[in-house]
Amino acid sequence: MAGTTPSENHLTDRTVIDGRSTNIVSLDGIPIGPTWHGRYLLGADENGRDLAVRLLYGTRTTLMIGGGAVLLTLLLSVPLAFAAGYLGGRTDALISRLLDLLWSFPALLVGVLLSTAISLNGAQIGPITIRSGSKLIPLVVIGLVYVPYMTRPLRGQVMALRGQPFIEAARAGGMRPVSVMVSELLPHLWTTVIVVSTLLFVNAVVLEAALSFLGAGVNPPEPSLGVLIAAGLNDAVLSPHLLLAPSIALIVIVLSLSGLAEGLRRALDPRGALDLGLVREP
Repeated sequence: MAGTTPSENHLTDRTVIDGRSTNIVSLDGIPIGPTWHGRYLLGADENGRDLAVRLLYGTRTTLMIGGGAVLLTLLLSVPLAFAAGYLGGRTDALISRLLDLLWSFPALLVGVLLSTAISLNGAQIGPITIRSGSKLIPLVVIGLVYVPYMTRPLRGQVMALRGQPFIEAARAGGMRPVSVMVSELLPHLWTTVIVVSTLLFVNAVVLEAALSFLGAGVNPPEPSLGVLIAAGLNDAVLSPHLLLAPSIALIVIVLSLSGLAEGLRRALDPRGALDLGLVREP
């Protein structure tokens, strides 16, 4: 057990390494490196905080924000895809133009701009208040940024299905448009939703790390992978473990999630019918 929290400082504390009492942070301000023991397994940072503990909490924060952002994307994109693909006409034109506007800018640029704007004074979204510095800011921003990436493939499938005989039969039977969307169309979209959501989860994790690295995501000293990488970059020469540990963790997470996404794609979409190129660009 580490016996500490991710924010607890130990500047003046000492620990035992190989039977010798050692300062966690030397008089020169250099933290200890990896000890490969229970305490300070990966070393400490410049404030004497256990890097392994901060890395675990930071990874949890990044994954929670990425997962929450994907859920928000789903909540927004599925109704938009149904409205655009099923209703068509002016509704489709309006939604498509709005998506094209958001699509025309790089995800990182839009994320930085929205995060910075919201962080200045917070935001009020209906009954929900987002305060400056809240972890909801990167979650909401990433969720909004990736709405076009989910809506476009779903809209295309809805447009292809709305002319099928079983949809015409449902209409002839007196079913209302909302009932047709939920009971007849939605079951045919689960493959797309699962595959694209997994790919977006990978991108959301990377985007959260990028936003936090640039100071537009999670605010220090709250740990996240981006915050830890940014902090480690400043001390990369004297304390390379501060940069290597979170960087390797991010690489492992991205490769693992990418492998999972590719496996799901091959299992659920073996013929490559989905236009997944839309969601591979971060």
